Amino acid sequence: MMNCKTNLLVMVFSCFTLITFGQRTVAPLPKCKNGFIVIAHRGSHLVKPENSIPAIEEAISLGADYVEIDLRTTSDGHLVLIHNENVDHTTNGKGRIQDLNLDEVAKLTLNAKDGHLYSLPSFMEALKACKNRINIYLDFKQADVAQAYEEIKAAGMEKQVLVYINKAEQYKLWRAVAPQMPLMCGLPSSIKTKEELIAVLRQMPLEATDNISDPALVAALKESGLAVFLDVQMADEDPLKWKAAMDKGVQGVQTDHPEALIKYLKINDLRDGLKASGL
Repeated sequence: MMNCKTNLLVMVFSCFTLITFGQRTVAPLPKCKNGFIVIAHRGSHLVKPENSIPAIEEAISLGADYVEIDLRTTSDGHLVLIHNENVDHTTNGKGRIQDLNLDEVAKLTLNAKDGHLYSLPSFMEALKACKNRINIYLDFKQADVAQAYEEIKAAGMEKQVLVYINKAEQYKLWRAVAPQMPLMCGLPSSIKTKEELIAVLRQMPLEATDNISDPALVAALKESGLAVFLDVQMADEDPLKWKAAMDKGVQGVQTDHPEALIKYLKINDLRDGLKASGL
């Protein structure tokens, strides 16, 4: 995720003011069959390339509730899945994705541990792969809001996408173009009390956040209708870290190890969101 989360709301406050907290209408999140939500960060990418269709397919086969994918735009205006601005890290190419056209992107191959050749997918390909199979946690890096929403609608995926915003203008545009879409972003780290939290949400109503870990604030968010999906993705994820996140009362986590996490939840009968304390 982006490291600008703390400053995002500050930028938003300077741009515009929205409805008051008491008038706030929460857009429904995508439906999930499990009580505790598992979000596969960039797909299940320990073996398959991140942000690839095979990584999405593996997340689906494992039983993840969401797949987190990153959206950017080519030089000729096509939406594709890639986390970094440069293609150097994840493909055999070089340069910025915004400087490459779709034909050039199609010639790239993703770096893969299994030795197979994988292509960098379009947003439409990802939407089709996920439809009626897994929800999308859309990290909206750099793309046109209206275009992205049109592709979501064309795929019939309006009720299966949660949008993570990274810039103030993205929030404003999503609320204008598709006010029914659930939005998520980080909250200022300066928030320490329920009153401060409510004041922030008066300015910028959200459906979910990812960086509030204080159990009292998590409870306040839950009262306000917001979900909290903590980021726990890291190389040394383990049951202690997952249990610590669950003990805070959050509704789910984003993980780099969906297979191990789902196995842990099933073994301990926690897939329905039961509290992990005492295990």
